[in-house]
Amino acid sequence: MKTSIKTISLILLVFITSAFTINDSGYGIGDYATDFELKNIDGKKVSLKDYKEAKGFLVIFTCNSCPYAVAYEDRIIALDKKFKSLGVPVIAINPNNPELQPRDGFDQMKKRAANKGFTFPYLLDEEQDIFPQYGATRTPHVFLLENTSKGYLVRYIGAIDDNYQDASQVETKYVEDAVEAMLAGEEIKITTTKAIGCAIKV
Repeated sequence: MKTSIKTISLILLVFITSAFTINDSGYGIGDYATDFELKNIDGKKVSLKDYKEAKGFLVIFTCNSCPYAVAYEDRIIALDKKFKSLGVPVIAINPNNPELQPRDGFDQMKKRAANKGFTFPYLLDEEQDIFPQYGATRTPHVFLLENTSKGYLVRYIGAIDDNYQDASQVETKYVEDAVEAMLAGEEIKITTTKAIGCAIKV
């Protein structure tokens, strides 16, 4: 009897753990990412195919509530301002479940974007089915996509830079370096880094 109870407990533990573990298989460098159609803070749907002249995209999974994401907001705005005119806009996606983190609800997203002056779309992954496809596990988590004739080619995955605490102390600007290399047709020296941030709330 004790053995069967232990067995049942173990099975339940495995089930619960697997149910709440984020799938981090996602995309790798050289994969082609799927498009999406998600609601922006203005209520309109946004997809990558809307940007017909884009050379690429900085798809950034981020949110309101994570202190890491908040620390990077100004840098994300700066990336959009620098590269949007060059054909590589930022597309921000909030992947969190607002029932678990109310500060990441849609109304709160609208307020945050207005207060910070976001210059890019801020989309909600309502069904939470896009971030697992990409393999995003943290906020913020960046995916640089190149718009090619074959599709959206994944060129860089990971962190924005090497110092989330202090922008003035950054030594390596991973995302900026990757975009500049991509636009110049050069090899991207660092293609993957570990995303530093809060776990996505599922």
